[in-house]
Amino acid sequence: MPDAFQNFVNGSWVDAEQGATFEKVNPARTQEMIGLFPESGAADVDAAARAARKAFPAWSSTPAPQRGEILRRIGDLLTERKKALAFEETREMGKPFAETCGDVQEAIDTAYYAASETRRLFGRTVPSELPDKFNMSVRRPIGVAGLITAWNFPIAVPTWKIFPALACGNAIVFKPSEEAPHSGALLAQLLSDAGVPPGVFNLVHGGAAAGEALVEHPDIDAVSFTGSNAVGSKIGATCGRLHKRLALEMGGKNAQIVMPDADLDLALEGVLWGAFGTTGQRCTATSRLVLHEAIHDAFVERLLEQMQTLVLGYGNDEGVHVGPLVNQKALDKVARYVEVGQSEGATLRVGGKRATEGALAEGFFFEPTLFADVAPDMRIAREEIFGPVLSVLKAASYEEAARIANATRYGLSSSIYTQDVSLAYRAMRDLEAGITYVNGPTIGAEAHMPFGGIKHTGNGHRDGGWEVFDFYTETKTVYVDYSGQLQKAQMDNAAS
Repeated sequence: MPDAFQNFVNGSWVDAEQGATFEKVNPARTQEMIGLFPESGAADVDAAARAARKAFPAWSSTPAPQRGEILRRIGDLLTERKKALAFEETREMGKPFAETCGDVQEAIDTAYYAASETRRLFGRTVPSELPDKFNMSVRRPIGVAGLITAWNFPIAVPTWKIFPALACGNAIVFKPSEEAPHSGALLAQLLSDAGVPPGVFNLVHGGAAAGEALVEHPDIDAVSFTGSNAVGSKIGATCGRLHKRLALEMGGKNAQIVMPDADLDLALEGVLWGAFGTTGQRCTATSRLVLHEAIHDAFVERLLEQMQTLVLGYGNDEGVHVGPLVNQKALDKVARYVEVGQSEGATLRVGGKRATEGALAEGFFFEPTLFADVAPDMRIAREEIFGPVLSVLKAASYEEAARIANATRYGLSSSIYTQDVSLAYRAMRDLEAGITYVNGPTIGAEAHMPFGGIKHTGNGHRDGGWEVFDFYTETKTVYVDYSGQLQKAQMDNAAS
């Protein structure tokens, strides 16, 4: 019998009220069952939200540095369990073990950073316009945060949201992706082991029904979502109608520009990692490579040669560079985009089909794929594929390269390789993205830096860094008048 997992509500493991479950399999070995997980509904979300609401007053009243000590213990436990967590991550979502170790390390860094920030939840003091009066602002937690995350970074991305929310004194209801439920369960157990009080953190598994119930629940005061643009747009409409604070991170179509003066060895290494790390299944993936015409042909040939060295396989095996796509739906989507690229006139130089040799036939493997002769208006240059597909475009100048990079509705990560400091600074200014790398691929952010995008990637809020603590707190303005008399602010107090 496969392992059966439960929701975590008010400090206890419980089944979904209706008893429904869904299966999760290893995408590299589809005959291997990870387990059965609760297919939760509105009643399960309601129980979790009510538990969080009940736990909120005591947690928010706990001195912030004491909350920080619990976060520090969480970091210690993540460190102790790092390899075990990474192994299970790889088993359920596919990326190589070295990558999932990095995923857990990012959670470790985030835990310690959030712990330190509990001593730095600054307000402001400013002069008053009136005598014998003191003005200040303080931060207060929002209440109960509903968190919904994607499957591709199933430990790191949830902790970008969970740890700052806890640090600020909020209670949480967390719904992980159905494609990475086991990581969510392991994280819930770890938080409990670290001493997070019952009800402060609650885990509800499930799909769209659970997500919709979470967003709409009256006890949920703020929502943070990482996932697709289509789902994020629906959540945005609901939160707008219900006046809930909302943070969205919804994807990217990221470009790496390579100029003729670049360190081409470094640029080649960068695009291999940026395009095919995590099998291209990350919102920061380098899905477009914009090459200056002076180096275009030679660079493409070198890239094709290096792509042949990438080893596909089960990520917990030694020597694997590229794991599977997460499920059959993802495999079918990538295959459709290969057909689209060919129909639009792009040249398929390598890859383009499912990998079925030997043990690869057991999983959702797709060959690393490169399209050349791609025009900026082609769908494969504009739409997020979320797979190991790289589109190469040619530019005659920096100005044209920047226009190509910006010719997408997304704006998450961007990159330029150049030795010219003037071009580097122009790119920092010109590239329409929340993140710009100079001489690095389009990867994500460090734990103490803001992460997020512009345009259709996000709605202005950030995960990570100092800005995320603004999202999980409300500003309260406080006036102390010790004059002993009524002083009317915002009146005409000028001498007549």
